[in-house]
Amino acid sequence: MTEKAVIMEESAVVRALTRISHEILERNKGTDGVCLIGIKSRGAALARIIADNIERFEKVAVPCADIDVGHYRDDIKAEHILFERKKPELPFSIEGKKVILVDDVLYTGRTVRAAIEAIFTVGRPAAIQLAILIDRGHRELPIRADYVGKNIPTSRSELICVHIPPFDDETAVKLTEND
Repeated sequence: MTEKAVIMEESAVVRALTRISHEILERNKGTDGVCLIGIKSRGAALARIIADNIERFEKVAVPCADIDVGHYRDDIKAEHILFERKKPELPFSIEGKKVILVDDVLYTGRTVRAAIEAIFTVGRPAAIQLAILIDRGHRELPIRADYVGKNIPTSRSELICVHIPPFDDETAVKLTEND
Protein backbone atom coordinates (compact mmCIF):
# COMPACT_ATOMS: atom_id res chain seq x y z
CA MET A 1 0.00 0.00 0.00
CA THR A 2 1.13 3.49 -0.82
CA GLU A 3 0.26 6.41 1.43
CA LYS A 4 -1.29 9.15 -0.70
CA ALA A 5 -2.26 11.76 1.88
CA VAL A 6 -2.89 12.52 5.52
CA ILE A 7 -6.58 13.44 5.54
CA MET A 8 -6.82 14.36 9.23
CA GLU A 9 -4.10 14.99 11.76
CA GLU A 10 -4.66 14.45 15.47
CA SER A 11 -6.11 17.92 16.09
CA ALA A 12 -8.68 17.46 13.28
CA VAL A 13 -9.71 14.04 14.64
CA VAL A 14 -10.13 15.50 18.13
CA ARG A 15 -12.25 18.38 16.74
CA ALA A 16 -14.44 16.00 14.72
CA LEU A 17 -15.05 13.70 17.71
CA THR A 18 -15.79 16.71 19.93
CA ARG A 19 -18.32 18.01 17.38
CA ILE A 20 -19.94 14.56 17.08
CA SER A 21 -20.20 14.39 20.89
CA HIS A 22 -21.98 17.77 21.00
CA GLU A 23 -24.28 16.78 18.11
CA ILE A 24 -25.29 13.59 19.94
CA LEU A 25 -26.17 15.63 23.04
CA GLU A 26 -28.11 18.21 21.03
CA ARG A 27 -30.11 15.71 18.98
CA ASN A 28 -30.98 13.58 22.02
CA LYS A 29 -31.59 16.57 24.33
CA GLY A 30 -28.94 15.39 26.77
CA THR A 31 -27.87 11.97 27.96
CA ASP A 32 -31.15 10.49 29.17
CA GLY A 33 -31.56 7.01 27.68
CA VAL A 34 -28.42 7.30 25.54
CA CYS A 35 -25.80 4.56 25.31
CA LEU A 36 -22.83 4.06 23.01
CA ILE A 37 -21.79 0.83 21.29
CA GLY A 38 -18.56 0.81 19.32
CA ILE A 39 -17.94 -1.70 16.54
CA LYS A 40 -14.71 -3.56 17.27
CA SER A 41 -12.03 -2.58 17.02
CA ARG A 42 -11.42 1.07 16.15
CA GLY A 43 -15.11 1.95 16.49
CA ALA A 44 -14.88 0.80 20.11
CA ALA A 45 -11.96 3.15 20.76
CA LEU A 46 -13.86 6.04 19.15
CA ALA A 47 -16.99 5.25 21.20
CA ARG A 48 -14.89 5.45 24.38
CA ILE A 49 -13.54 8.87 23.34
CA ILE A 50 -17.08 10.13 22.62
CA ALA A 51 -18.30 8.75 25.98
CA ASP A 52 -15.41 10.52 27.74
CA ASN A 53 -16.25 13.77 25.91
CA ILE A 54 -19.90 13.53 26.92
CA GLU A 55 -18.96 12.85 30.53
CA ARG A 56 -16.63 15.85 30.51
CA PHE A 57 -19.33 18.13 29.00
CA GLU A 58 -22.36 16.89 30.96
CA LYS A 59 -20.79 15.43 34.13
CA VAL A 60 -22.79 12.24 33.39
CA ALA A 61 -21.32 8.88 32.42
CA VAL A 62 -23.18 7.28 29.52
CA PRO A 63 -23.05 3.49 29.21
CA CYS A 64 -20.45 2.45 26.64
CA ALA A 65 -19.59 -1.00 25.29
CA ASP A 66 -18.23 -2.64 22.19
CA ILE A 67 -19.61 -5.28 19.87
CA ASP A 68 -17.94 -7.81 17.60
CA VAL A 69 -19.97 -8.24 14.42
CA GLY A 70 -17.89 -11.00 12.82
CA HIS A 71 -20.60 -13.59 13.43
CA TYR A 72 -23.20 -11.41 11.70
CA ARG A 73 -21.39 -10.55 8.46
CA ASP A 74 -23.21 -11.41 5.24
CA ASP A 75 -20.10 -11.20 3.07
CA ILE A 76 -18.41 -14.31 4.49
CA LYS A 77 -19.22 -17.58 2.75
CA ALA A 78 -20.86 -20.21 4.95
CA GLU A 79 -18.08 -22.72 4.31
CA HIS A 80 -15.54 -20.24 5.73
CA ILE A 81 -17.40 -19.85 9.00
CA LEU A 82 -15.78 -22.12 11.55
CA PHE A 83 -17.80 -20.87 14.47
CA GLU A 84 -21.38 -20.83 15.53
CA ARG A 85 -23.15 -17.48 15.77
CA LYS A 86 -23.19 -16.36 19.36
CA LYS A 87 -25.26 -13.67 20.99
CA PRO A 88 -23.22 -10.57 21.91
CA GLU A 89 -22.92 -9.72 25.59
CA LEU A 90 -23.33 -6.13 26.71
CA PRO A 91 -22.76 -4.91 30.28
CA PHE A 92 -26.05 -2.96 30.23
CA SER A 93 -29.57 -3.31 28.86
CA ILE A 94 -30.41 -1.60 25.56
CA GLU A 95 -34.18 -2.08 25.93
CA GLY A 96 -35.88 1.20 25.10
CA LYS A 97 -32.55 3.05 24.89
CA LYS A 98 -31.18 5.32 22.18
CA VAL A 99 -28.18 3.35 20.95
CA ILE A 100 -25.44 5.34 19.27
CA LEU A 101 -23.53 2.89 17.09
CA VAL A 102 -19.96 4.09 16.47
CA ASP A 103 -17.47 3.04 13.79
CA ASP A 104 -14.40 4.50 12.15
CA VAL A 105 -15.19 4.26 8.40
CA LEU A 106 -18.51 3.86 6.59
CA TYR A 107 -18.02 2.21 3.21
CA THR A 108 -20.47 -0.36 1.80
CA GLY A 109 -22.71 -0.40 4.89
CA ARG A 110 -22.32 -4.15 5.45
CA THR A 111 -20.51 -3.80 8.78
CA VAL A 112 -23.23 -1.48 10.08
CA ARG A 113 -25.95 -3.89 8.88
CA ALA A 114 -24.19 -6.70 10.77
CA ALA A 115 -23.98 -4.53 13.90
CA ILE A 116 -27.68 -3.68 13.76
CA GLU A 117 -28.53 -7.38 13.44
CA ALA A 118 -26.28 -8.18 16.42
CA ILE A 119 -27.88 -5.41 18.50
CA PHE A 120 -31.37 -6.77 17.85
CA THR A 121 -30.31 -10.19 19.19
CA VAL A 122 -29.57 -8.49 22.52
CA GLY A 123 -32.70 -6.36 22.84
CA ARG A 124 -35.00 -3.80 21.27
CA PRO A 125 -33.70 -0.25 21.51
CA ALA A 126 -35.97 2.76 21.03
CA ALA A 127 -33.65 3.97 18.25
CA ILE A 128 -30.28 3.28 16.67
CA GLN A 129 -28.23 6.24 15.49
CA LEU A 130 -24.94 5.95 13.60
CA ALA A 131 -21.80 7.98 14.34
CA ILE A 132 -18.93 7.63 11.84
CA LEU A 133 -15.55 9.34 11.79
CA ILE A 134 -15.14 8.99 7.99
CA ASP A 135 -17.82 8.43 5.33
CA ARG A 136 -16.06 7.36 2.13
CA GLY A 137 -19.10 6.57 -0.03
CA HIS A 138 -19.67 3.47 -2.22
CA ARG A 139 -22.74 2.27 -0.29
CA GLU A 140 -24.19 -1.14 -1.21
CA LEU A 141 -26.98 -0.92 1.37
CA PRO A 142 -29.35 1.96 2.21
CA ILE A 143 -27.44 3.07 5.31
CA ARG A 144 -26.72 6.69 6.20
CA ALA A 145 -24.79 8.06 9.17
CA ASP A 146 -26.50 10.47 11.58
CA TYR A 147 -23.17 11.95 12.71
CA VAL A 148 -20.17 12.24 10.38
CA GLY A 149 -16.72 13.53 11.21
CA LYS A 150 -15.70 14.02 7.59
CA ASN A 151 -16.89 12.96 4.13
CA ILE A 152 -14.01 11.72 1.96
CA PRO A 153 -15.02 10.64 -1.56
CA THR A 154 -12.71 7.80 -2.61
CA SER A 155 -12.16 5.43 -5.48
CA ARG A 156 -12.62 1.73 -4.83
CA SER A 157 -8.84 1.20 -5.11
CA GLU A 158 -8.20 3.63 -2.27
CA LEU A 159 -8.38 2.82 1.43
CA ILE A 160 -9.01 5.00 4.45
CA CYS A 161 -6.83 4.05 7.41
CA VAL A 162 -7.81 5.39 10.82
CA HIS A 163 -4.88 5.39 13.21
CA ILE A 164 -5.84 5.62 16.87
CA PRO A 165 -4.42 4.39 20.17
CA PRO A 166 -4.36 1.76 21.57
CA PHE A 167 -4.06 0.15 18.13
CA ASP A 168 -1.60 2.65 16.69
CA ASP A 169 1.11 5.00 17.94
CA GLU A 170 -0.55 8.06 16.42
CA THR A 171 -3.96 9.61 15.88
CA ALA A 172 -4.57 10.37 12.21
CA VAL A 173 -6.63 9.46 9.15
CA LYS A 174 -4.67 8.53 6.03
CA LEU A 175 -5.59 7.83 2.44
CA THR A 176 -3.71 4.92 0.88
CA GLU A 177 -3.85 3.09 -2.42
CA ASN A 178 -3.45 -0.59 -3.16
CA ASP A 179 -0.37 -1.19 -5.26
